[in-house]
Amino acid sequence: MSGADGTRDGVSLTNLDQPLSDGADATKRDLVDYLDAVHERILPRLRGRPLSVIRVRPGQPPFMQKNLPKYTPDWVTRTPVWAEASHREISYALCDDRRTLLWFANQRAVEYHPTLATIDDLHRPTHLVLDLDPPEGDSFALAVAAARLVRQALADAGLAGAVKTSGAKGVHVFVPVEHGATVEDMAAATRAVAARAARLDPALATTAFIREDRGGRVFVDSTRAGGATVVAAYSPRLRPGVPVSFPVDWADLGDVTPADFTIRTVPALVAERDPWAERLPAPQPLPADLVAEGHTIPVARVQAMHEGKRRARARRAAG
Repeated sequence: MSGADGTRDGVSLTNLDQPLSDGADATKRDLVDYLDAVHERILPRLRGRPLSVIRVRPGQPPFMQKNLPKYTPDWVTRTPVWAEASHREISYALCDDRRTLLWFANQRAVEYHPTLATIDDLHRPTHLVLDLDPPEGDSFALAVAAARLVRQALADAGLAGAVKTSGAKGVHVFVPVEHGATVEDMAAATRAVAARAARLDPALATTAFIREDRGGRVFVDSTRAGGATVVAAYSPRLRPGVPVSFPVDWADLGDVTPADFTIRTVPALVAERDPWAERLPAPQPLPADLVAEGHTIPVARVQAMHEGKRRARARRAAG
């Protein structure tokens, strides 16, 4: 602690020795110390992007916070964003500096989920993202194999991406895209990459949104597009041991596990360098054929909703 009064960068820190959450095997101090130790690495991933966080309070289930609470200090930068789903304006934080990050840490904000677009242009995402979600069980190796399919599909389209552990059980592939692509075209390109990856090995990977249709395969999730958020590189996750979403070299992906990267191990790994910045390729133009193919593929959530209704009707008719 700097100063005996429990403040850092003007932020009062409280209850630091309380357990962070049930089963986390960490205290609130561990969270604050971690985020402070890596603030120069995580802030570039958050800066200028409306932020959702997952918070945990003692004795309560975790919750996602988008709208800033009324007691938020005036010095926290915020931006209003219209939420189509709830038909209201949401006041999002912009976590642009160490002081704001420390304030969030003191609020027990464990996970940091920024938007894929910046406030400069919320309709033009900066990255295309594929989320590799393996089936239940000890299946990280399957997520790795599916990520390699995505890498191949990207290479076939003339694109390159960087990969990180999700901090949970999966893997995220990020593809920086040149400014200008619309939300719709980015979402279409993401669907096309997912479909191409699944076609490379249909026994391993699937784009089936409905869980019961996946048949033990890795879900290549193309829905992290548009207004979606994705957990930031270097963000902790609210799981036992408090793992961290961490960049991995493609060559090393088969040799790591998500548990290798935690709030205890990561500060030393990023003390001298920023592995995510090193591994992210330069922004690339979206191939027109990829976008065109994607526009012929139904949006997964919408398709799943219609299919769910169709199955319910069939069950009623059969019943």
